[in-house]
Amino acid sequence: MRRLRLLTGGESHGPGLTVILEGLPAGLDLDSLQLDSWLHRRQHGFGRGGRQRIEKDSAEVTGGLRGGKTLGSPVVMQIENRDWKNWAEFMDPWEVDPERAADRRVSVPRPGHADLSGGIGTDQLDDYRNVLERASARETAARVAAGAVCSQLLARFGISFRSAVLQVGPNIVHDGPPDWDLLESVDTSSPLVTPKPDDEAELVEAVRRTRSDGDTLGGVVGAVVRGLPPGLGSYTHWDRKLDGRICQALVSIHSVKGATIGASTEVAACPGSEAHDAIALAEGGVVRPTNRAGGLEGGVTNGEDLVVRAYFKPISTLRKGMSSVNLETGEETVTQWERSDVTAIGAAPVIVEAMLALILTDALLEKFGGDAISDLDTAWWSYCKRLEGIWTPQV
Repeated sequence: MRRLRLLTGGESHGPGLTVILEGLPAGLDLDSLQLDSWLHRRQHGFGRGGRQRIEKDSAEVTGGLRGGKTLGSPVVMQIENRDWKNWAEFMDPWEVDPERAADRRVSVPRPGHADLSGGIGTDQLDDYRNVLERASARETAARVAAGAVCSQLLARFGISFRSAVLQVGPNIVHDGPPDWDLLESVDTSSPLVTPKPDDEAELVEAVRRTRSDGDTLGGVVGAVVRGLPPGLGSYTHWDRKLDGRICQALVSIHSVKGATIGASTEVAACPGSEAHDAIALAEGGVVRPTNRAGGLEGGVTNGEDLVVRAYFKPISTLRKGMSSVNLETGEETVTQWERSDVTAIGAAPVIVEAMLALILTDALLEKFGGDAISDLDTAWWSYCKRLEGIWTPQV
């Protein structure tokens, strides 16, 4: 049974974003600086558009917290859209100036975006802005705020994250699944947040060339989670398998078209003897000399590092436009351009971490339960005691 639930609301150019995170136990200490630090990372990265110079994202908690401790009720947060003041005439929830709104009307759907598919599904083909405003990646700010909260619960039990950009467009920084040591050197303030910051000048130049061409770039993000106990998730039902839940969460991120766990694509061509991780005994418990499974077997964590990769397609708003159709006039035409990023891959690592934090917190609460943090602590340490000689926690 799922314990954690996240709801987000708001449009890209509306007044702001609302975050409702339900299911956290009472008594968890939260640090507001960590929330804003995660949100700052989401605004980072070379190749971002002008929007990031306007917004200064910060999460204002309006419910579920008192004196820095969770109350057990939903944690509610607001993230202001500073750009709203420039869009109020077009995006006011109650009254829109028809003439001014016509200036920002989107009548030609962009290939790769939710414009056409969403417009058809909701019968809003007269103005795709009614779709694209909610489908915008601006919504990930709300997810990052929620993930920052969840990461603090996970940190209480010694569970921590590392992430980086492994590929920018066709430029491969690291081929294959990442590991904890590779990501140790990542400078989150470097232009493209790769594990090789000294080599990023060439990548920056590639982004500049793409900008000059009026085009966009995608890439690959890798993340590793350390400290997860064995036994999270389930092997009994398809919808409870943790690897499936993780991949669904990652692919739900805007522009992500695929996700892998461990060396999944690499072992597909290997015999079983080279694909699986041998089991051995060492001081402190059961160990794996390799981690090709990426920390999950049969939908359940096995105590090794969780290793994932998320594959981001290029952003679908191109300055040079793409061929499309105006369904209202029946004419073939070219998409219109609005202020956008050349690539947002530098911001993607923290978004991947946020989605992992949400799913893993849910799995942790599902296994150990408790409406109070003290109950969760008791259940956790009881479980750790049972696993003595098999697995050792990081705290």
